[in-house]
Amino acid sequence: MVLSDYITTFGQVLLKHYGKRVHKISIDARFSCPNRDGTKGIGGCTFCNNISFSPNGRQANPITEQINAGRQILPKRTGAKSYIAYFQAYTNTYADFEILKQQYDMALSAPDVIGLSVGTRPDCVPEAVLDLLAEYKHQGYEIWLELGLQSAFDDTLERVNRGHGFAEYKDTTIAARERGIPVCTHLIAGLPGENIKHNISTLEQVLDVGVDGLKLHPLHVVRGTQLANQWRRGEYTPLELDEYIDIAVSLINMTPREVIYHRVTGTAADNILLAPSWCNKKWLVINRITTALAAQAATQAHNTTGTQTHGTGLSCG
Repeated sequence: MVLSDYITTFGQVLLKHYGKRVHKISIDARFSCPNRDGTKGIGGCTFCNNISFSPNGRQANPITEQINAGRQILPKRTGAKSYIAYFQAYTNTYADFEILKQQYDMALSAPDVIGLSVGTRPDCVPEAVLDLLAEYKHQGYEIWLELGLQSAFDDTLERVNRGHGFAEYKDTTIAARERGIPVCTHLIAGLPGENIKHNISTLEQVLDVGVDGLKLHPLHVVRGTQLANQWRRGEYTPLELDEYIDIAVSLINMTPREVIYHRVTGTAADNILLAPSWCNKKWLVINRITTALAAQAATQAHNTTGTQTHGTGLSCG
């Protein structure tokens, strides 16, 4: 019983397509964010401390050194043979075009790197960058644009100081997919003021626009954020593990099988995680989601068999 028995996972899609294990190597290209430098806002999202996504902190090393470091570790841990350079920290389309191209080209020139995954905000993806990513894809590279939406509700996005709305996400997603660039959308469960109904509505709207991949994250409270201050004052209560499992399973059940799940949970390092404590237990969460999906599948199979048996008895009578 593994997660890929019940959903389409990114790792299994890559394994099937390339015939070998492909793993992402996280890259910090030291880009900034318009929601931090004053262009869109100051302070960033209320939950954002990018160290939570890059446990080693902001890298000072050149991109090729970061990739080489990953290539030394990942084959032993995951059996990876090839890699996708994952531009992860902050906004990785937020720089002059020539700088972006130089950084992307440098990553693609590294040994065994077969593509890019570029994490960014939906309001920071110029057409020239989309055209560049489309050209890489045309050359045969594995290319993904990862858009941090988090919620389709503009009032929620304003509450957490995102600095953009759903309209920008829709426009960018459509523009990317029209160029043949697959889009992976990041969604967060447990945002302030939201419940499972908001999560379901958000996914419905994302699916309606069109999407190729999804990442689900529980909102966790990490040091150095506005959310941490709100949590300390009792103004924010994180999700319980059971609540997150219910939300994740509900969203997975809504998702067409052709949509690829790149992630079903997110974690933070112990030294910065404040709450909830289960957010440092990746495999506990994955196993709980898998178990819930397996139980659902078993129940559905039993009900189907029972219905068929009952129907046969009636027809024979």
